[in-house]
Amino acid sequence: MKKLKLLFFVTLSLFQFVSFGQGTIVAVGEAELEKDLISITANSFAQKYADIVKRDFGFYKKKFTVTNNIAKASVKVILDASLTKGIGVLKVDVKGKEAFSYNLDANTNTSRLAHQISHDVFKELTGKDSIFKSKIIFVSDRDGKKNSVKEIYSMDFDGKNTKRLTFHNGTVISPALSTNGKLVLYSLIKNNHSKKRNNNLYLLDLKTGKSKMISSRKGINSGAVFMPGDKEILLTLSHQGNAELYAMNLSNKKIRRITKHRAPDVDPSINVRGDLMAFLSGRSGLGKPHIYIGDPRSLETNIKRVSFVGRFNATPRFSPDGSEIAFSSWLDNRFDIFRIDSNGRNIARLTKDFGSNEDPTYSNDGQFIAFSSQRVISRSKAVQNIYIMDRDGDIVGQITEKFGNCSSPRWSK
Repeated sequence: MKKLKLLFFVTLSLFQFVSFGQGTIVAVGEAELEKDLISITANSFAQKYADIVKRDFGFYKKKFTVTNNIAKASVKVILDASLTKGIGVLKVDVKGKEAFSYNLDANTNTSRLAHQISHDVFKELTGKDSIFKSKIIFVSDRDGKKNSVKEIYSMDFDGKNTKRLTFHNGTVISPALSTNGKLVLYSLIKNNHSKKRNNNLYLLDLKTGKSKMISSRKGINSGAVFMPGDKEILLTLSHQGNAELYAMNLSNKKIRRITKHRAPDVDPSINVRGDLMAFLSGRSGLGKPHIYIGDPRSLETNIKRVSFVGRFNATPRFSPDGSEIAFSSWLDNRFDIFRIDSNGRNIARLTKDFGSNEDPTYSNDGQFIAFSSQRVISRSKAVQNIYIMDRDGDIVGQITEKFGNCSSPRWSK
């Protein structure tokens, strides 16, 4: 029983402290970039959409500066809506030409259409996708009468349109979104009085809203993430005694062992090609979790330690292109977010003097990182919310408020 408890604490990154050092950690400064001055104006029928589009473009403040001075704007966006009894058309001019047209009716979701407009305009101007249509799932205790009740919720990238996804009245941990955004993996510890409570793995279908258990082996069934293609997952299992990483086929539930070491291996992340995984392991010999990388396609292949910062690390997550890993590290008596190349080079500290910061997750375009930050309010009270920063550590803003303690954000791909 003591061994199982230890493994569970490993999964949650509750380790004793030990110091390491490697080179100099530097904060990332703001690069001097040439920005476009963009004006976004609208007639009275379209003003509510324009207000949201302005806020959206404020996220990309290193690419655009939203200005009210139309004469000085290098990019002019005009929204013009015509309505008759609530039905009509919204037209968008970009740089003097009509670029997009959208139908309006009584069922039009204002924020959803505004985000679509923002995305279309952004792609017209840059040729790239934006974050404006993306979603974030996260864990919150807001609807639980006890602290042990935590469920999964979803929201738009800006914190709007929140929706509860699970209803277990238990403790949900470690959610993960599929690449296609249709499925969610998570682990559940049921709230009951049994001494044999297990940490089981579930799969939620977002279309039907139904969940099913997919792994209930003895011990840990947690830290699962989807492999590219969403047909296999990586997860942590401890049914053979030690916590190790396995691949599981979602169709037949067959598992394949990936790590085999006397130290616990937990919390995997996978790159876009599926040929490199990052994970936490205590195999340094001191039992403290640091980040290792390896090939998930075969057992114990090319395992290499890449993090040497802080007393211990948690939640490594690949960027969408697989070139970087964001993670949290215990340093200066709190967690902070760091970024490192996937080969272990060019480490940068992204947060400092900003509460205790954990659970980084990259946006779909790789330009932003959502994370949870805990602020101490008093000796007996602390609050945890989801924030967004850009990949250089410039805080964009807080996106949850008065929604309980929010943690474990996962950004849709």
